[in-house]
Amino acid sequence: MTKTDIVKKISLITDFTKKESSEIVERVFDVVKSTLGAGEDIKIAGFGNFEVKEKAARRGRNPQTGEIIEISPRRVLTFKPSQVLKKSLNEVRGGPVCLNSQSQFYKWIEPSLVMPPLSQAAS
Repeated sequence: MTKTDIVKKISLITDFTKKESSEIVERVFDVVKSTLGAGEDIKIAGFGNFEVKEKAARRGRNPQTGEIIEISPRRVLTFKPSQVLKKSLNEVRGGPVCLNSQSQFYKWIEPSLVMPPLSQAAS
C-alpha cells in the first residue's frame, strides 16, 4: 500500500476530498517523522509502539572479503504491534474496514450485515 492508496481510502470512507485527505496524511506523517527524529517513542493504543533504539558501535565482518570492519553507532526504528492488532490480523474477517469485491469500503459493524456468510459467497 502506498501513501496515495491511503489518501484514496480516506477520501472514500470520509467526506474529505482527495486534496484534504492528502493534507491530513502528510501532516500525520510529518508529526510521526519529527517525533521519531527527536528520539521520542510513539504509542498508538490498539495499533502498536514505534521505538527509536540506539545501537552502539561494533565490529563486523565484510562477508565478501572476511575483513573485520567497524560498524558505526546508529539509531534504528522498531515497531511492536499491539495485542489488538495481532488479534485482528489473525481473525478470518478481522479489521475495522473491509474491502469487498466491488472495491467499496464499509465500516465493519457486524460481518453478517456487510458481507454474506462464506458459504453464500462461494456460490
